[in-house]
Amino acid sequence: MVFSSLDFCCILLQATFALYFSVPRRARNLVLLVASLVFYAWGEPVYVLLMVFSTLLDYCVGLGIQRYDHDGRMRKRLLLLSMVANIGALGFFKYADFVLANVNAVLGTNIPLLGLPLPIGISFYTFQTMSYTIDVYRREVPAQASFIDFATFVTMFPQLIAGPIVRYIEVQKELAEREVSIDKFAKGVEFFVLGLAHKVLLANAVGSLWSRLKLLPPEQLGVGTAWLGILCYTLQIYFDFGGYSLMAIGCGKMLGFEFPKNFDYPYISRSVAEFWRRWHMTLGSWFREYVYIPLGGNRGGTAKTIRNLAIVWLLTGIWHGASWNFILWGCYYGLILILERFVYGKALAKLPALVQHGYTMLLVMVGWVLFEATDLSWGAQYLRAMFGANGTALVDGRFLYELSSFGAVILLAIAMATPYPEKLLLWLQKRYVRLVSALRLVLIFGAFWLSIAYIIDSSYNPFLYFRF
Repeated sequence: MVFSSLDFCCILLQATFALYFSVPRRARNLVLLVASLVFYAWGEPVYVLLMVFSTLLDYCVGLGIQRYDHDGRMRKRLLLLSMVANIGALGFFKYADFVLANVNAVLGTNIPLLGLPLPIGISFYTFQTMSYTIDVYRREVPAQASFIDFATFVTMFPQLIAGPIVRYIEVQKELAEREVSIDKFAKGVEFFVLGLAHKVLLANAVGSLWSRLKLLPPEQLGVGTAWLGILCYTLQIYFDFGGYSLMAIGCGKMLGFEFPKNFDYPYISRSVAEFWRRWHMTLGSWFREYVYIPLGGNRGGTAKTIRNLAIVWLLTGIWHGASWNFILWGCYYGLILILERFVYGKALAKLPALVQHGYTMLLVMVGWVLFEATDLSWGAQYLRAMFGANGTALVDGRFLYELSSFGAVILLAIAMATPYPEKLLLWLQKRYVRLVSALRLVLIFGAFWLSIAYIIDSSYNPFLYFRF
């Protein structure tokens, strides 16, 4: 009998939850570990060994750092071993071909590319294991004595392949003892279904339009069509990644874990700095704790602060992918954030809120063009189309047709990207408690069955951040 990936995931989830809640508490981490390894091995049968090696190495390094607590040189050596091994593995699998291709281009050589597939989620679980060894080195957490508990932290399937990035310090106590209740489980189901609906009903819907528009020659796109396309991508990447994060947080709650929030309505921001405080919050937190602050943060004066911001955003771009567009994208945001902080940030804060929001979304949408443009010439042409430099019409027939076809779902997605629907529901719940509680239940069940129906009927179900 042949199972599809969806069939397998459903069967694995059912079996995992059934076994998880039927075994004694002390055995639950083992159940979760085995299920996570099976889940990862289904998609990456060979690279599961890489993840196990990384887990075992950092487990031993943590114990070693604690054992040699009074030997500063040995502690540094062990930490360096962890850093070199983790960053080395990430660099080899993710960036080796990029480096070789650029060496060939610059030197005119013909070094063959390795053609290695990228291990799913390596950017996420590598950062998680490094956070552990660094925190043990800083003496912020004790080394984990149980290999099963540590391996459970690293491999936990709900957030293994696309985050949120969970630091060991955030789940340390829950690995040993966690509360599992009916209320918490129900809340987890609500988060999971909301994330599923975000991904399937919103991200996939607007993403299907973007997937068609981006294949058209950008020099032939009208201005309105170009903006409509990048608006769809702007919404798609938010609901795709944000939806996955909500599903992961929901699964975590069902299992008794509290994973950190990863998105906080980033598209309502009034500055680019605020946008990055709301977008992929766990990645921003990781770079702040383990790169920006150790470099000195903003404590060394203007020049050093600019240097530190530039380094962080260069690394942020590189983290996202082995392509020049990601490096350019990181530098783009680094420059904007430096300018906001030191040049025009105070003036921006005095402008009307609508102007601040317009400024932010303009720069964010331009940024998404760079993010998507693995072909830089395509990206340049698309930006030209957006700003009318190709001499095309502001509004053409394609724009009107696509807007009439997708206008309703785009408006719904824009509304759902704001906190106002949830605020309205909470406001009504204070006045009509039973009615709104029943309505919320109907919406959850309705969203779940609509999502399942869409998945069965559609072949377009990519998770954009699986490639990182």
